[in-house]
Amino acid sequence: MTHLIAYDLGTGGIKATLHDGALKIIASAFAEYPTHCPSAQRHEQRPEDWWNAVCASTRQLLEASGIQASSIACLALSGQSLVAIPLGPDNEPLLDQVPIWSDTRAEEESEAFFCEVSREEWYMMTGNGFPPPCYSLFKIMWLKKHHPDVYRRARCFIGSKDYINLKLTGVVRTDRSYASGTGAYHLKQERMWQPYLHAAGIDGTLFPDMAPSHAIIGKVSREAAHETGLMEGTPVACGAVDNACMALGAVGIKEGSVYVSLGSSSWIPVNSREPVLDSVHKSYVFAHAQEGLYTSAFSIFAGGSSFKWVKETLCSELADSPDAYDRMREMASKSPLGAGGVLFNPSLAGGTSQDASMHIRGAFLNLRLGTRREDLIRAAMEGIAMNLYSSLLYLKAHTPLTEPILFCGGGAKSPFWMQMFADVFGMRVVTTNIEQDAASLGAAAIAARAVGILKDYKGIPALHEIRREFAPDMDRHTAYLRLHKAFSGASGMLASFGEQQHKYGMDPAGSAEG
Repeated sequence: MTHLIAYDLGTGGIKATLHDGALKIIASAFAEYPTHCPSAQRHEQRPEDWWNAVCASTRQLLEASGIQASSIACLALSGQSLVAIPLGPDNEPLLDQVPIWSDTRAEEESEAFFCEVSREEWYMMTGNGFPPPCYSLFKIMWLKKHHPDVYRRARCFIGSKDYINLKLTGVVRTDRSYASGTGAYHLKQERMWQPYLHAAGIDGTLFPDMAPSHAIIGKVSREAAHETGLMEGTPVACGAVDNACMALGAVGIKEGSVYVSLGSSSWIPVNSREPVLDSVHKSYVFAHAQEGLYTSAFSIFAGGSSFKWVKETLCSELADSPDAYDRMREMASKSPLGAGGVLFNPSLAGGTSQDASMHIRGAFLNLRLGTRREDLIRAAMEGIAMNLYSSLLYLKAHTPLTEPILFCGGGAKSPFWMQMFADVFGMRVVTTNIEQDAASLGAAAIAARAVGILKDYKGIPALHEIRREFAPDMDRHTAYLRLHKAFSGASGMLASFGEQQHKYGMDPAGSAEG
């Protein structure tokens, strides 16, 4: 039994990867699922879609690799954060669709909570730096108010990867990394904080018991084995939230290590023994998969997903082409630095706490009759890079950053974009053999530790082999510094406009929720 399976349950789909005992990826499979957006604030997915994707990707993985299910030593999941699935008496989901991490419908509920609790105190204790409505506690408050019958029937609320673990094993557990995204977890005391549960009017017994990320919480049941093709009795580790798995797989457990994740959402985190807290710009913090560590970050909600929107909207003829992004980057290379004066703000999924308003929305600015599609594509790439540069500056204010800076995620595949990031950041950028698989590697390492293949996580950075390195052109960096000032000014204007739209009910996000 020398193989491991890791699952990366993301926003756009689930990636299943098969690893050998040295954590090398032997095979991978991907299964997509949709996000349903009834309004700008409501972003929902179906837990059953996740499970079906797990079953499909597992069978595909085993069939494509030729590896026998009997050789799988352990499974572990990395799961998208801030999800709260209500379970009924028989552990069945009480909703077909549930709010995912980016759902912000619970704005009124969070405001009511902060009538009783200091925002500053709450943030400094929880490290929850996303807009508060994103967090599970407030989503549960919304459910209690708008669907009291569902709340009364709920015996427990669990997260994304914990739901898959339940389907695999029949066991309900979570870990401290996932619990740290509930909105009621005390980072330093490592437990749910009763005063916040009381202020929210939420029963603390509705949250599952916690186990270490590498703890084996159960074994694959007969029914799950039949559906997935796995062997009954295969151990399942508790796993961790995606931010923690990504940090583990990208830079291991070395304190002070920094990386950039350029996926659907994009963020810049650092490993630390103490949470990195910023009461103004609101870094967000998760407990790490490694005991005694935290991963603290600044982020944008729509990085890669903004670029995907550009593909689907401006390059629809390329939508089904396997080289669509390569062709878009080729078009962008024909536009000069600064994209002919066009600016793009990528806040298509709303603002994070580093923005002046959560109601900010994306925009192209400074269009003219001579603006070409090539300019719009380049402006989108530059806008995402400059928004993340703002994140980098906030992080630099709290901790020294070492070079080179590792990029991972789907966007890291593009040499053109990586050179742009080096020029915008003014830092050396590297990509490695891991690329989009950092979260998968983190989950695989958790599985390996769970069954004793690994004693600890110290060797993870050695698994990275540098594939490309990009040095900044300092003349271009100087030009991007000027452009970033214009970008920051435009972002402030858009945030103010978003607040006005929301106030007067002109933004779709302001539509009635129920």
